[in-house]
Amino acid sequence: MTVATVFKAVGLLAILAFPALGFSDYVLHIAISILLWGYIYTGWSVMGRFGLVSLGHGAFMGIGAYVVTMLWNHAGITPWIGIPVAVIVSMAVGFMIGFPCFRFRITGHYFALVTLALSEVVRLLIVALRDYTGGSLGVTPVSVISADNPSSFLAMQFSDKVSWFYIVVAVWVIGLLIWRAVDRSMIRYAMEAVSQEEDAAASVGVHVTRTKLIVTMISAAMTAVGGAIYGQYQLYINPETTSGIAISLQIVFAAIAGGMFVQLGPTVGAVITLLLTETLRQTVGHDVHGLDVMIYGAMLVLFIIYMPRGVVGRLIDAFERRSETPGTPGQARPQPGE
Repeated sequence: MTVATVFKAVGLLAILAFPALGFSDYVLHIAISILLWGYIYTGWSVMGRFGLVSLGHGAFMGIGAYVVTMLWNHAGITPWIGIPVAVIVSMAVGFMIGFPCFRFRITGHYFALVTLALSEVVRLLIVALRDYTGGSLGVTPVSVISADNPSSFLAMQFSDKVSWFYIVVAVWVIGLLIWRAVDRSMIRYAMEAVSQEEDAAASVGVHVTRTKLIVTMISAAMTAVGGAIYGQYQLYINPETTSGIAISLQIVFAAIAGGMFVQLGPTVGAVITLLLTETLRQTVGHDVHGLDVMIYGAMLVLFIIYMPRGVVGRLIDAFERRSETPGTPGQARPQPGE
């Protein structure tokens, strides 16, 4: 057993023991939010770190949240079935958007604009179907919990934060395992080759379109699951908080701030952005309207300019520089994720 494995095991045990420390529901809520958003950011980084910069992942998050809620509210279909349906729908949308883009080599900022438009299309569609979705006012999943019945496994509704904490921890760990599986697969090497030069990658046997589609659909599916869990946890969703452009940009900025090239980078980004948001909201948010958002945006811009590899990437770079002894030629830097 390696030191890294021991460290990961100890870290996971510490996270699992967190609720036993007697924190308030507010602290547990912050922890749940960090892990949930960390999972969503990880889902985005699965494709974002290979140069497929999507500005429309709010669309997949909205699909996950609304498909599950609509199936439950209007058909009585349990979220345990609704989530797989949402995953299939999001993957289908990812395919419909990705295939023409990749087939006709719509890449870079053009691909980013296409995905940004997708996010807005999904938001407008939710608003247009107001008779079913509640429109811009949002919708609440039909609640079946009460004082006598504080939780319902079938409806995936739990009144206590501890239950949700462990559910989100499980989802978060699965997200890290998916990220690790992609990182250790041939898809990673194929995508790294494609991100450098598509023609050269194709000449050595890489199926460019298929490889990009696989990564995009995995990322879309992960984000849809995150949206579904978000809706069930909050018991309220609306177009702005699940599928708006602001949510899509939040996903991108947070993943970049934490370090999208490192497995735990997106989670660190969730810690930074959520704690920053909560601190600004409680200190200056109510005194000067919009000041907290301005400070938040300015800090994210500084992260992108001065820490393009994110906080975790910057720390790894600093550690590697300190590890190099004077006069010794520097060894080749490991690839992202190693």
